Amino acid sequence: MKSIAIALAFAASAALSSVSFAQPCPDKNLNYYQAFPAGGESDISARHQQLVLKKKCPNIETVMQYKPGAGGGLMWSQMNGLPNDGLNIVGVNLPHIYLQPLEGQVQYKTEDITPVYWFHFTPDAIVVSTDSPIKTFADLVKMAKAQPGKLTLGGSGTNSANHAAHEKLDLLAGIQTTYVPFKGTGDLTPAVIGQHVTGAMSYTAFAVNTKDRVRALAVAMDKRHPLLPDVPTFKELGFDWVDGAYRGIGMPKSTPSEVRKRMSDLWAALNNDPEMKELAFKSGFELVNVGVDRMEPFMKERMKAYGEVAKRMGLLK
Repeated sequence: MKSIAIALAFAASAALSSVSFAQPCPDKNLNYYQAFPAGGESDISARHQQLVLKKKCPNIETVMQYKPGAGGGLMWSQMNGLPNDGLNIVGVNLPHIYLQPLEGQVQYKTEDITPVYWFHFTPDAIVVSTDSPIKTFADLVKMAKAQPGKLTLGGSGTNSANHAAHEKLDLLAGIQTTYVPFKGTGDLTPAVIGQHVTGAMSYTAFAVNTKDRVRALAVAMDKRHPLLPDVPTFKELGFDWVDGAYRGIGMPKSTPSEVRKRMSDLWAALNNDPEMKELAFKSGFELVNVGVDRMEPFMKERMKAYGEVAKRMGLLK
């Protein structure tokens, strides 16, 4: 009966949405939980969604809730304790939710997380402060080889996409650098700009949103980023590297399947909105659309791919 009531609430509120918005709006405010501090890529993308959703569903608010810690693991260990009324969503990340449980230091397992939509992909990028003496990727490699272990590269969280990319960097480039985890990109930014770390193993979004204060050295894309036209890809530099992080939303596992489907459809509509596409492009995000109908094969493919990453990080034999 509870799931029927929730479904009816969604349907009843459809009349409140704009004519061009086919998906029904929630009848009450949404709680959108963030696993990282404000100011990072997850927060920026959530704010984009908050803005577009408000225009589509003017009678509700999307209330941001921040619970950072353990590289996202704190929030993800608590998400199944949230109400399953269809009004609570949590930002989730890959490969984080796969790699973290392998180490065993977080209080959740990968299968505890129930993603309902993956909305964008953010390619890896190496950045340094504009004041850094490191001008190119070749400079970074040369300095790292001359001083093994001395160069420090910050990143968001442990056993995260940034952490995995750092390990990949050292392996492919034949260097030894030290990874320094931060709670999120919001905390990482001043450390990079102030040169408290040598640089960062971050994302294209970081490079785009702070390009007046940081210098990108390379991006893990098939082609150069249109907003970073002077930055080479790793492929151009001779490395087979196209990778990054996926961001999406999840809901408590006990949330009825039809309610998860409605939220998935709602997020698909947001992703297909012209304003969302423009906001994502300007911020360096690559939109993807993986809803509940495609979730199982997508997750299986990602888990297989991350198995190799986990081996390099010593998380799997």
